[in-house]
Amino acid sequence: MANNQALEDIVREVLKSMGQSGGAPAQNQPQGSAAGLSPELDYPLASKRPELLKTPTGKKISDITLENVLNGSIKAEDVRITPETLRLQGEIADGVGRYQFAANLRRAAELVAIPDARVLEIYNALRPYRSTKRELLTIADEMEAKYNARINAAFVREAADVYERRNRLRAE
Repeated sequence: MANNQALEDIVREVLKSMGQSGGAPAQNQPQGSAAGLSPELDYPLASKRPELLKTPTGKKISDITLENVLNGSIKAEDVRITPETLRLQGEIADGVGRYQFAANLRRAAELVAIPDARVLEIYNALRPYRSTKRELLTIADEMEAKYNARINAAFVREAADVYERRNRLRAE
């Protein structure tokens, strides 16, 4: 019984966070979207616009229930956030003037496509003295070409330039 209560608490927390986590357009300033979201009318998305939210496997947010978790219909991959949800939530953030948060959500939307192990490799490569400038620029090119992660690729290129100016690159 205690295990069921713990599982229920976890599912409630996941559902709650899905209603408060989401996505944004691809720049630092507000942009409209096909959804045309309004923070006053549409936030939180999970309760006010659940039809917009889907799992990575295409299930509706209403399909994520404790019963479906317990019977195995909902798997771990069903509760991962989608790039679209992150972009939608970013649109909401833009609508209330939280542009930096919206930009963070747009970066996160791009990162969803990159395998977790690769994200960790990139993270380690971005630590000071871990990479040469050429290695960082190669990572940026990969992010842009392979994963269409343009915002993150620009970030890595900027980091390479800053590390070069501050002498934080690994010697070749």
